[in-house]
Amino acid sequence: MLDKNGIAKRIAKEVQDGFYVNLGIGIPTLVANYVRDDIEVEFQSENGVLGMGPFPFEGDEDADIINAGKQTITTLPGASFFDSSMSFSMIRGKHVDLTILGAMEVAENGDIANWKIPGKMVKGMGGAMDLVASAENIIVAMMHTNRAGESKLLKQCSLPLTGVGCVKKIVTNLAVIEVTDKGFKLLERVPGVSVDDIKNATEGVLIVEGEIPEMTL
Repeated sequence: MLDKNGIAKRIAKEVQDGFYVNLGIGIPTLVANYVRDDIEVEFQSENGVLGMGPFPFEGDEDADIINAGKQTITTLPGASFFDSSMSFSMIRGKHVDLTILGAMEVAENGDIANWKIPGKMVKGMGGAMDLVASAENIIVAMMHTNRAGESKLLKQCSLPLTGVGCVKKIVTNLAVIEVTDKGFKLLERVPGVSVDDIKNATEGVLIVEGEIPEMTL
């Protein structure tokens, strides 16, 4: 199975030259570390940064330069800083080509729940609600099951929704999955993980067509 860095490394292969990409909190923030050197990508953070680079090495951190998750980051030549209203104008105006988010649950129709567990204190769903409403290409980075071994890829989300029918692709520690109008479609499996392993870990409809190739990083 993949760890968080493995998931981020696989998602980085989805990033194309010239893309403007928003990275959510958690696993998605790692994606910037693995983008190919031969392409140009602009990473946007909703707190007001365009042109994020990889995480800084220990000792090189600048506490004034952070992402939306309050982690210290680096910036690339030409990076810019702006206020939240400008940042969300970019997001709501559909100027972001790809959004990469974490999730607690994803339903087989593309619904996503990633902001609230009932009974726990939260500040709100934050910018995720704008990102999932505006972006046309949304990839979710997540673990396939929770700590109890229960599937997080469901027939229907049980947690409060962040967005409806918006997720296009999911990369988990077990597989790469596309969201279709007929359910989850298995595209790739992690080496050493069988199709049956993925079926057993998926509550929603899982479509398997032909031989499923192993994932390459």
